Amino acid sequence: MPTAEASSPHIVTPTLPAGGRGLDELRAHDPELADILLGEAQRQASCLQLIAGENFTSPAVLTALGSPLANKYAEGYPGHRHHAGCELVDLAERLAVERATRLFGAAHANVQPYSGSSAVLAAYAALLVPGDTVLAMSLAHGGHLTHGSESNFSGRWFRIAGYGVTRGETFEEGGLIDYEQLRDLAHRHRPKAIVCGGIAYPRHIDYAAFREIADDVGAYLIVDAAHTLGLVAGGAAPNPVPYADVVCATTHKTLRGPRGGLVLCGADLAQRIDRAVFPFSQGGPHMHAVAAKAAALAEAARPEFALYAHQVVANARTLAGALAAQGVRIATGGTDTHLIAADVSALGVTGMRARGLCAAAGIVLDKYTLPYDTEPCTAGSGIRLGTASVTTQGMREEQMPQVADLIVRALREERGLAGEVAELVEAFPPYPG
Repeated sequence: MPTAEASSPHIVTPTLPAGGRGLDELRAHDPELADILLGEAQRQASCLQLIAGENFTSPAVLTALGSPLANKYAEGYPGHRHHAGCELVDLAERLAVERATRLFGAAHANVQPYSGSSAVLAAYAALLVPGDTVLAMSLAHGGHLTHGSESNFSGRWFRIAGYGVTRGETFEEGGLIDYEQLRDLAHRHRPKAIVCGGIAYPRHIDYAAFREIADDVGAYLIVDAAHTLGLVAGGAAPNPVPYADVVCATTHKTLRGPRGGLVLCGADLAQRIDRAVFPFSQGGPHMHAVAAKAAALAEAARPEFALYAHQVVANARTLAGALAAQGVRIATGGTDTHLIAADVSALGVTGMRARGLCAAAGIVLDKYTLPYDTEPCTAGSGIRLGTASVTTQGMREEQMPQVADLIVRALREERGLAGEVAELVEAFPPYPG
């Protein structure tokens, strides 16, 4: 991964924090692959990383990911493994579980899911049977693939009813969860479970309202907190644990850990969740990833992480305001989280075109199909971006107007921006030397 050392004003010479002998051996035995790793480090060191679901892990997390725990087969759970020699990896998993339950106030945690999608699959498997009705956010309004896509297990195995967001008299006034519609749909469809959460919703969710509606119709409440659980850990977003039957999340994104999943639940569902993860939907856990989750959870419990989480939100709000000042329409008029959804059509581009123009300038973000979008989903009218990565790098509110200016200039097809972007990122290296 990169350091601040540079061979020219705009080209960062990257190294890997966990490199050392391992990287030297990789160079010797597989220089082609070593070049790919170093090339990715170069890309991260010279581009603005604004994808809402990405972040930079700490060197401690990377060290755990590259540790000998990657070698251990450990099907089962601590104290009940199917393979010998698991005494030490048992300690690592117990540590991750203890840290997760303490951090989020949950009775039980399962830290084995390979991804956020695996975590949601486990929740469905624990609570539902194929053919059950699930009420979840419509994919056209920001729901995830696991909330009912026909190409996903959720849409193939369950009957999905979708709820949406308000249209609003103006674009900025719309985009909010329609709780009255949600209540009406719940009473009409009588779902076995209601799924709360999405991939592009920038506002805090009223978990108490979801809980009340779920209770009204006798449904389980599953919260998909993949994007926000890190903000919850830092006290910058409401905690869904007291309201939900099951909380599913990723351990990357705002939690700043390794790519993987996490499930939180009450003691009454602990055994069902564990069995839904293993043996129902997964085999042996990735113990190096479990150890890395433990490292990230320890970091998230520290006071400095709370400062970080609040800074992520402050940066997002400042960036949203700066974009709006330059004619970019911001969904819901702002954000409560790390995430910004914006309409770029007023600048004469689609979301897909915007993504390409930004990429050419070294600005990495996603295109987004807005609710009620008139563009096809392959193009979209919007972009989706987040501030978790740039905040990890040390950027603050004072850098956000510059970031917004670079984005808008890229969308207006101004050339020669890559040097300015690289110069900004070079001042805030992901892994300072």
